[in-house]
Amino acid sequence: MLCKALHNKGERIFITAKLPDYIRVGKEDLIEKYLFFTTSHDGSGSITAAFTPIRIVCANTLNAALRTQTNTVRIRHTASAKQRLEQAHRVMGITDTLSSQMQNIFNYWATVPIKDKAVKKLITLALAPSKEIYSNLKNNTTQELSSCFTNMIDNAFDYAMNDETQQLPTTKGTVFGAYNAVAGYFQNVRAYKNQEAKVKSLLLAGNAQQRNQTAFTLCSEFATNKLQLS
Repeated sequence: MLCKALHNKGERIFITAKLPDYIRVGKEDLIEKYLFFTTSHDGSGSITAAFTPIRIVCANTLNAALRTQTNTVRIRHTASAKQRLEQAHRVMGITDTLSSQMQNIFNYWATVPIKDKAVKKLITLALAPSKEIYSNLKNNTTQELSSCFTNMIDNAFDYAMNDETQQLPTTKGTVFGAYNAVAGYFQNVRAYKNQEAKVKSLLLAGNAQQRNQTAFTLCSEFATNKLQLS
């Protein structure tokens, strides 16, 4: 297991630990498995440990939680050694379970075709800035969208259609590609104030992680014919 500090200036410490083996999508699309840890700089707060898959070719963070399995464990700083060991076992159990489930899901998504128009609708829904706008868009209710929101949609859709990592057999014209388009926008296109802001957005229940979770849910529904994107 290789560990790397992402950020250690300020109020929180962020560390990633690379796990062995990969989540494999198709023949050559590999997703590395990481554990992400964060705690307060002075060690007084709880430790958050989260399973965080990262697709190698684009560095996209694909850390959605499944309905039946959380991807995060919090360990209280006052916990005993026995309790911490139990939580560590729980983290590894979550990692094994999610790795297997995500590999199955992503490989299935890589076989499900999706048209460009539907990709743009999925991106639009995933990036919706509020529940009201999301509901209106999903129900095809006409409303004026802000220029900021439409620019986000256009940039994410451009990434979906043109980025070289979206042209692989696993991503081109597939639901897996649509999911990666949203993740790729937040990882590789969107601008952040600094690296800490990016980490918080992607990994600490920030805007990027919430939008990626929405994209994951939408892709799940579309791939199982529970959602029509028109």
